Amino acid sequence: MHTSLVDCLLEYEVSSPAHFLLNIGAAFHPGHEVVEERLTITPSMKVRHFSDERSGNRFIRLDAPKGVLTVNYHARVHLHPALQPLPMDETPVSALPDDVLHYLMPSRYCESDSLRRVAQQLFGHLPPGMGRVRAVESWIHESVDYQPGTTPPHSTQPTTTAQDVFVERVGVCRDFAHLAITLCRALNIPARLVVGYVRFAEPPQDFHAVFEAWLDGRWVLFDATRRAPIDRLVRIGSGRDAKDVAFATIFGNVTMRCMAITVDEGDVPADSTATDAAPATPVSAA
Repeated sequence: MHTSLVDCLLEYEVSSPAHFLLNIGAAFHPGHEVVEERLTITPSMKVRHFSDERSGNRFIRLDAPKGVLTVNYHARVHLHPALQPLPMDETPVSALPDDVLHYLMPSRYCESDSLRRVAQQLFGHLPPGMGRVRAVESWIHESVDYQPGTTPPHSTQPTTTAQDVFVERVGVCRDFAHLAITLCRALNIPARLVVGYVRFAEPPQDFHAVFEAWLDGRWVLFDATRRAPIDRLVRIGSGRDAKDVAFATIFGNVTMRCMAITVDEGDVPADSTATDAAPATPVSAA
């Protein structure tokens, strides 16, 4: 077992009253256990918490007054990465569960219909299964340049799609993941975006986006950037693409002043228990 200490600080300048939808809390997921967490909002205000039962994504809603808004989320999470059997096969479309089928469809940032021919040319000749998904992952890692600051939240171009990334061959983690998802879907492999916290080998720390493919009746994680150990990702949310798992959706005139994320790690003995941990839910707002 492994443990991660996560701290996320967000600061905004609110020009006029605005509504916030935040997705920054560790998700309800069998791969990890939230043993302690704390949410501090300044100035103090009423917040609403809710979660998506199917995905495990957790959300915070609040109405912020004019002025400076500070949101600080802190959590201690035990990680229990699942061992994946090898080899793993693709599932025929006719046998996909109903709630997985829509992860084959094109979405806002993943135009799998437009890149279907490309996907078939590059990977259609490969044997179906995990090896083909690994080939997609490796091709993106080798073909696309990772350049921080080329896409949101660091730039002013929130419309970057997988097709844009395929043409420009440059991007950040979410772009790598979007392109992988798109190519997998174009090969009839369900795929989705996963966002979370993980400790990078080199600063600065940030939210990290990877992708999951549906193989042998389960979701399997992949990371085309290869910037961090994927088995140590503290999942925040999963969805069709970045539209479903944005860490902040804001309705109003707001400017981000600061975003600071830190992730500390430490191994925990497998037989240890967190008897002194605070309950994982509900988080407290101060």
